[in-house]
Amino acid sequence: MKVVVIGGTGLIGSKVVRKLAEHGHEAVPASPNTGVNTLTGEGVAEVLRGAQVVVDVSNSPSFADDDVMEFFRTSTRNLLRAGKEAGVAHHVALSVVGTDRLQESGYFRAKQVQEELIKASGIPYSIVHATQFFEFMKGIADSATRGDTVRLAPVGIQPVHSDDVAATVGAGAVGTPVNGVVEVAGPDTFQLDELISERLTAGNDPRTVVADPTSPYFGARLRETTLLPGPDARIGTTRFADWAARQQ
Repeated sequence: MKVVVIGGTGLIGSKVVRKLAEHGHEAVPASPNTGVNTLTGEGVAEVLRGAQVVVDVSNSPSFADDDVMEFFRTSTRNLLRAGKEAGVAHHVALSVVGTDRLQESGYFRAKQVQEELIKASGIPYSIVHATQFFEFMKGIADSATRGDTVRLAPVGIQPVHSDDVAATVGAGAVGTPVNGVVEVAGPDTFQLDELISERLTAGNDPRTVVADPTSPYFGARLRETTLLPGPDARIGTTRFADWAARQQ
């Protein structure tokens, strides 16, 4: 089976490509680095020729509200149009748990538009909603830093290892389209501010974490369960503590 992975040279995409290839599939990584640009349309029709499945794990190079909306709206339309012309039978996209609950954020508004375009396209699809990656903890801290203080809401978070996300995306790509959303999360639940504080301490980062219920998460206010998956989520096998120990 030929599976084209948009964003296939990034963190998740490269792992999806490797996992699919290990199972005997023709996994083709596609990104601007390989001459495929979904925003401009360059190389998209060519790389999708003969593909049965397209997997989109790409991300916007800019998180500014207008830029990220332009990226997901335009690139998704280009990809869906080319997919129809190529006869792609399954469109798989990676998104985020809680996207519909984070609509104060420009980034998540853009992700919601991406999902709506896919659902309305007429192409059989599967959308994978992942919780925050283990590897993204520093990015969360950086986004909430002012001076030497990191302000984060004391809410639940159930982060997941990128390997487990890639495994779920890869399995979805070669499976039957669900025409809906599949969630994947890690096995352990934490309090966001406490987890980030522990990670900064482990990395000898001098910043101080302050629990602030009003502090936004990439522009969106959080409730206790905003970032948490539902009861039917697939649970990854990698525990955060084991991953963190390997980082030391």
